[in-house]
Amino acid sequence: MSPRPTPRTLAAALAATLLLAACGAEHDDLMQWMEQQRRELKPNVTPLTPPKRFDPAPYTLSQMVDPFSVQKLTVALKQEARQPNSLLASELNRRKEPLEAYPLDSMSMVGSITKHGTPYALVRADNLLYQVKVGDYLGQNYGRVTRIGETEVTLREIVQDAAGEWIERPATLQLQERAR
Repeated sequence: MSPRPTPRTLAAALAATLLLAACGAEHDDLMQWMEQQRRELKPNVTPLTPPKRFDPAPYTLSQMVDPFSVQKLTVALKQEARQPNSLLASELNRRKEPLEAYPLDSMSMVGSITKHGTPYALVRADNLLYQVKVGDYLGQNYGRVTRIGETEVTLREIVQDAAGEWIERPATLQLQERAR
């Protein structure tokens, strides 16, 4: 059996119904006003300009020489070496040393020793230890060791500047202490 609604419950239900009916009347006015605004408003939209026609151009330079080819760079280096005052002339005609295969930033100086009065730097490259003396070559920029100190190796490199000229620049390899 369901319980009978009390007069208080009936009064609350009647009040809620009256409130909802009152809201609906206001809502009708709002809907009429919105409909009137829609009819009066005329949108002003400027038409879009049509897109420009794209005419593809064929790529005709595929048969030309690649400016970044290794062959072209090799020819340029050989021509540079033929010039009598070129810095690279003597560098290109000598035999490469093992440490010239590694970039300078991949090497680290781990110590220095002196043998028979000649200072040597201990250089680590590719987890191998090398003894380097003044006159040896390091790095990929024709770096030649000019001085060995207790804490650094000084070398001169031959690099191209912005104008394409070969110039000398100093470089150093600092002593790297291992953290324990």
